[in-house]
Amino acid sequence: MTDIKQLETDLWSAADELRANSKRTAAEYKDPVLGLVFLRFSYNRYLEALDKIEPNLITPRGRREPNKDDFRSVGAILLPEKAQFQYLAELPEAQDLGAAINNAMRLIEEEYPDLEGVLPKDYQLFENSLLRELIRIFNRESLQNAKGDLFGRIYEYFLMQFSMIGAGAQEGGEFFTPPSLVQLLVNTIEPDHGIVLDPACGSGGMFVQTGKFINEHGNPNINAAITCYGTELKDNNARLAKMNLAVHGIEGHILQSNTFYEDAHDLRGKCDFILANPPFNVDRVDKGRDFVQEDPRLPFGLPRNDNANYLWIQYFYSYLNERGRAGFVMASSAADAGHSERELRQKLIESGAVDIIISIGNNFFYTRSLPCHLWFLDKNKHPDNEDYVLMIDARNTFRKVNRTLNDFSPDHLHRFETTVKLYRQEEVNMGNSEWLKEHFPDSAYQNIEGFCKKVSRAKLEENDWSLNPGRYVGVSLEVEEDYDFQSKLSEINSQLIKLNEESINLSNNITSNINEFLK
Repeated sequence: MTDIKQLETDLWSAADELRANSKRTAAEYKDPVLGLVFLRFSYNRYLEALDKIEPNLITPRGRREPNKDDFRSVGAILLPEKAQFQYLAELPEAQDLGAAINNAMRLIEEEYPDLEGVLPKDYQLFENSLLRELIRIFNRESLQNAKGDLFGRIYEYFLMQFSMIGAGAQEGGEFFTPPSLVQLLVNTIEPDHGIVLDPACGSGGMFVQTGKFINEHGNPNINAAITCYGTELKDNNARLAKMNLAVHGIEGHILQSNTFYEDAHDLRGKCDFILANPPFNVDRVDKGRDFVQEDPRLPFGLPRNDNANYLWIQYFYSYLNERGRAGFVMASSAADAGHSERELRQKLIESGAVDIIISIGNNFFYTRSLPCHLWFLDKNKHPDNEDYVLMIDARNTFRKVNRTLNDFSPDHLHRFETTVKLYRQEEVNMGNSEWLKEHFPDSAYQNIEGFCKKVSRAKLEENDWSLNPGRYVGVSLEVEEDYDFQSKLSEINSQLIKLNEESINLSNNITSNINEFLK
């Protein structure tokens, strides 16, 4: 059996070494490499699909040729011969490989108009030797027979790695939300049917994790269960999302659009689930535009300050239908923001839709170390929870990936999922978690000092309508076994040194300016 983690690492190392020895930047290299991953995986799914649909091709008149509907039924795409990976791998050394790959991409787009303009077609810019080596890397024997979600995993892994080196955006993290945060969002809102919307969809990771959730819960047909809609401001990221969904066999309606100034899919009040990681603290939204002034997606009003956080939050609320749930990442500052944002937050809380807030610690994102919150809305909360919000403080719950990156372990995710289910009075499976058995011995929800608390609306009002879990859950006396005090202390010390340097520079500038003024 293939060691997927080792394979991911080996493939990335080989591809990145080629990049380092080429004339291309990471940004220039990202899309063509992901395009080859797409071709490789599409070909594997094509071969796998042929086996599955073969019995349906036999008719009383003999065997008919497969069509696009046959492949669609099993989550694959029909590949013309010259778009098949093996065809490219077997081309003679003297053949112009860049032109051949460009042609393969064009043939696929001709078959599937939804992908038109999405697939990279600038391979002529790369040296023939570099392309041939990349083809060889993705034609390893371990990949030729790979099935299932292996290539989806590899595609996500490459997205993550490109994100970590900041490829394709001023902050690479703009197109990729870390997997453990996406898993926590999806596990909490349980998107298993209907319309799923991500109005800031980046590379489409929310939809991919939703597909995994559906499969893991016994439904093999993702496209029959949900309809995915996404919008993304940056055209390049929208193309990444379409490729990502195609790699995973998920159909989706992805549009390049500015959500502040248009409602591209017209889904207000129609969505069963919202998943999103919108950009934090966006400024300079033109609130004087007629569309913004009259936007029905802003039922609680416009914030007076120059920050779009409460525009996004209201969009998510407005898109939900009467039974809908939303889960999204939000800047920590939004939970306590004052003035007009406090007024908007009060109205949102009084609507009864705020369900759960989870505070996340530092170092979960690849290109920024700031903490964040996960917000969850539910317009059909359990009757016992209508006037309450579940607060979970997860700032001290994490696993160290390396010195600058944290994530959640499967046990952590199970801990959060079970806590939420107990709060919702649903059946749970404690599994082998000693932590859960210790803290919820009767398999019933209870507040846990330093971790979770069910907070009443009256208590929220007393605290100026704050949605910061740290205000309510108290301080835990427990310490995570894998908490790295040395790394944390080193990180704090580094921050202190940087702040001291900035303070000295600022003091020098002030002194210099005063002296200049007094001359």
